[in-house]
Amino acid sequence: MRVVIAEDNVLLSAGLELLLGSKGIEVSAVVPDASGLADAVATHRPDLVIVDVRLPPSFRDEGIKAAVALRQADPALPVLVLSQYVERLYARELLADGSGGVGYLLKDRVSRVSQFIEDLRRVAAGGTVMDAEVISQLMIGRRSGLDMLTGREREVLALMAQGLSNTEIGQRLTVTDNAVHKHIGNIFAKLGLPPSDGGHRRVLAVLTFLDNERPPSPA
Repeated sequence: MRVVIAEDNVLLSAGLELLLGSKGIEVSAVVPDASGLADAVATHRPDLVIVDVRLPPSFRDEGIKAAVALRQADPALPVLVLSQYVERLYARELLADGSGGVGYLLKDRVSRVSQFIEDLRRVAAGGTVMDAEVISQLMIGRRSGLDMLTGREREVLALMAQGLSNTEIGQRLTVTDNAVHKHIGNIFAKLGLPPSDGGHRRVLAVLTFLDNERPPSPA
């Protein structure tokens, strides 16, 4: 797997390069700003792009704006946003095309190397990985429909939004696959969404609901 990194923090970018190299992942280029990212992607055609939200010159939203632009130009390009911040507007826009291959992780919550590498590979393979705090931020102000979910259904929804499979959710919550399947069916029914067993597609369906609030169906 070949990766391009956009990160202005030299220590962090160097650390990422060493870490990925030790796991057999080739870092094709490391760039410190958004303008260099587009050129690096065009030159190296990576399997995955890792980008910080805030890059020079203004350190506001250049990184994630560049990620959105890359996805608009090539929806099949896997992109992982790795940041200290949750940019809600651009996070939704990044997810809007529904084609998968998207991740959004917070730097200070990436603590396990093995899980981080697994997340990278999941995104590169077309899956979706979302930090729980990102999901929480996306839910703010969008309670319609979600209020009908039980506490356990909310837990399952959050884990679905992080890209976990039914089996992984069952292991995390210590319940059977059948119980998870039932919870997911209830979630889709209450949110008025068609059930789907397709990995990242169901994640994106939930996030699309959160981005396009609909009133609950009449009783």
